[in-house]
Amino acid sequence: MMTFSQELRKEADPIFEAIFNHPFVQGIAKGHLESAQLVHYVKQDFEYLNTFMKVYGLAISKCDTREDINLFNSQIGFILNSEIHPHQNFCEVAGVTYEELQGEELAPTANHYIDHMLTAAHQGTLGETIAALLPCPWTYWEIGKKLVREVQPDASHPFNEWIRFYGEDRGRKPLTEVFCERLDKWAETAPQFEKDLMMKHFIKSCQLEYAFWDMAFNIEKWPVDLVMA
Repeated sequence: MMTFSQELRKEADPIFEAIFNHPFVQGIAKGHLESAQLVHYVKQDFEYLNTFMKVYGLAISKCDTREDINLFNSQIGFILNSEIHPHQNFCEVAGVTYEELQGEELAPTANHYIDHMLTAAHQGTLGETIAALLPCPWTYWEIGKKLVREVQPDASHPFNEWIRFYGEDRGRKPLTEVFCERLDKWAETAPQFEKDLMMKHFIKSCQLEYAFWDMAFNIEKWPVDLVMA
């Protein structure tokens, strides 16, 4: 019998496969992306991760145990202190500084994604919140593992640091496994209507993970460019 997280992964498999084959992800594998694409990605992901930390904070407000509080609190620290490294890898390849890419307006897809997660976190249970945020670490973990295995990058690969950051476990249990275990435990006592909502949130976040890569690759902007006086 499958666990709830295994059911989620099975349902989302076509989206995961589409993400693996997306031209931005394939560009990481091949070591070639345009500077403008890398810049747009970092601009948007910096702002996205700022909101992701707020989602973790909302998750903390729903926790009943110190173990759960510590789980989400530690991930806020991870974003602040560690997840800057893959961004800096992209910045180095693009020939820009990390600082100059911060404070940008969200593009439509990134804006949609954070609104979706914030809504799930504000209105839903802890289980719904985990389901909405889980596709981000899960898809990156699988992308990283796949690229480490298939590309086997070394120091000469432009995106070696990015690939190994997400694809290597570094001696600890992967965050995806930790979140899946917590979600499976939650699902054991959740009513069916809540599990249906968790599935819905998870699938939407997976779709928006794909859309985020597409946004970066196509340098998505708002349809009408406004010049502020």
